[in-house]
Amino acid sequence: MAKDTEKLIRQLSLISYLMAERRPVTALEIRRDVEGYSGMNEDAFARRFYADRAELADLGIQLTVDRPAEGVAEQENYSLRHEDFHLPPIAFTDQELASLQFALTLLDGEFAYAEPLRLALQQISWGRPSPLRAPGQGSVALGVTASAGGHELSQRLAKVETAIFRQKTITFEYHTMERDEVGARKVDPYHLLFQGGQFYLLGRSHERDALRVFRLSRMRGKVAYATKAEHDFKRPADFDPRAYANRADWQFGDPIATAEIRVSERIAWQVERHFGRFGEVRPAEDGTGDVVLHTEYAVPRLLVAWVLRLGEHAEVLGPPELVTAVRDRVELLASRHEGELELAPVVGTGPAPREADGAGDGKREAAIRPERFARLVTLASILIDAGRAGRRLELADVLDRLQVSEAELREDVNVLNVVNFGGGSYVLYAEVHEDGTIEVDPEPYSDNFARPARLLPVEGKALVAAIDLIGDHLPAGALTSAREKIVAALGADPMEQGLQVATRGGDDAEVARVVSSAIADERLLKLEYYKANEDEFSERVVEPYALVNGQEGWYVASFDPARDGVRHFRLDRIKTAEALEERFTRRPEVDPAADVEGWPRTGAVPASRTARVWFSPERARWAREEQAVAEELADGSVVVEVPFAGTDWLVRRVLEEAGDAAVVEPADAREAVRRAVSGLRAAPVGG
Repeated sequence: MAKDTEKLIRQLSLISYLMAERRPVTALEIRRDVEGYSGMNEDAFARRFYADRAELADLGIQLTVDRPAEGVAEQENYSLRHEDFHLPPIAFTDQELASLQFALTLLDGEFAYAEPLRLALQQISWGRPSPLRAPGQGSVALGVTASAGGHELSQRLAKVETAIFRQKTITFEYHTMERDEVGARKVDPYHLLFQGGQFYLLGRSHERDALRVFRLSRMRGKVAYATKAEHDFKRPADFDPRAYANRADWQFGDPIATAEIRVSERIAWQVERHFGRFGEVRPAEDGTGDVVLHTEYAVPRLLVAWVLRLGEHAEVLGPPELVTAVRDRVELLASRHEGELELAPVVGTGPAPREADGAGDGKREAAIRPERFARLVTLASILIDAGRAGRRLELADVLDRLQVSEAELREDVNVLNVVNFGGGSYVLYAEVHEDGTIEVDPEPYSDNFARPARLLPVEGKALVAAIDLIGDHLPAGALTSAREKIVAALGADPMEQGLQVATRGGDDAEVARVVSSAIADERLLKLEYYKANEDEFSERVVEPYALVNGQEGWYVASFDPARDGVRHFRLDRIKTAEALEERFTRRPEVDPAADVEGWPRTGAVPASRTARVWFSPERARWAREEQAVAEELADGSVVVEVPFAGTDWLVRRVLEEAGDAAVVEPADAREAVRRAVSGLRAAPVGG
């Protein structure tokens, strides 16, 4: 018997008893009538009853306590209103329910919160066709699924999630990249953020007595609780996690100044659409069509790197120290691409890069398992529904729906069989037969679990995070309106309660809707597309098949008749999109999700060539973390092998390293970087 079984029987019986009585009851009545309490002495009952009430409150199930005027504890009366346990009905449209069903299809077995997501979807779709049996639409594929990664990271994520829920201070070793040091940390965990393929912890650092951000993949060893107390801290009421999800890379940290960056009219639309939220965009005063981005920054180097990637289309106007930083970085780039790059002696080969989100084959490890309480409540609903219908359940089907082993399911059924609401009246009786079926008493004694229960905190977080991960990218989908209804039913946005998914880079919602509509209606799609690497605009008419997300953002996977092949277009580079009246017939040989396990997930594009790129000692640790290191050099620098399909892409990749990287070979790629840097020296990128 699992160690929490007796507690769960008590808690479920307490809920059944209070809702069956439909009146306030005393502690003495609860001790006498509720399964699990009757054999306790007065002191043991007081401790257990208080602990059970506190745990139920943490799960969002709040008992009502009526205290007499004199406040005598023995005379307190307890009740549980049905609205405090049952989920309010949610009037989903067929389209909204289909979108939720498809979201589960995309994420099942991949998402770190996949198991509580399954339970949540069964609860909110009560009385409708099971969301677990919905066919996939094939119009969306996910390279980035917010999976936990490997076993070690999965365990770390689960511990942090539990610590946030229980308000427990944690301790761990952490690798600080800026100083290249590993040190002990003691943190009050407030919130998890998934961004750019990684999970981050937002919390109060005891060492700094300030809010700090920790990347989970940079934690070392085990995460432990700092104390044995039930709770260690209370999250500040004014903490707002949204401020951290809406920051650019250069804004992580305390702001030191506000930059003014002039952007040419050619790409002004793109900067305004995708980076305007990180500051304020104003038209240039000379009427040229250029714009000026005003943005706060905390890390000058990262802002400089972004400016250099834009090439001659960006000019830093101020402040003076940032202007100087850009000029210095351009000169550093130039010096490291003049003549032959002199390298320190090779001292070894580097380690393999750490596993990225979703790397590997097959289903990922489920990091976050739902509370067993939630599983039992969902199972009770399934069993009562079958009992009322007078049908047997297939054991294999229930195992799949709950994602449990047969031994776990049998134990759960045994627990529910002894849950009662007093007077020998049991909630249900079910039996697992040897022929692989489950038989349920056709006349259950209680309706308490015949309606969907309120979502537990982890279920609510899983549901909303899944919606936010996919966003407006389902053809004919309705996740946005479904999200609004879910939040209204829960009474609060679960995103504010410990988990947030932030999309990388972003894309225009209107473009996404046009593309999704064209996919759903099988209409040709006309695109005005900006090829950033070549700095060219092109007009394409393509057959859109699916939306695919990846490390760099969302793409539309299409067949391009003009080029007689499959092409992927990044949504954030589509200036305009128009669904034409002309329809197309899907080509059976085109599989838009064929590459989803490849470059969308890993970030490594199919390439015909490989470049050897040197990284300075100052940036080598970042290169080791993300890329395949070919050589470790004596001065602490490294050489990595970078696959590339186009030289223009490689040039921009090196430019954004702001002088901390240089192409070693091939010679033509090194020369291409040198020419690009010469252009930057002639252009007013530094003011």
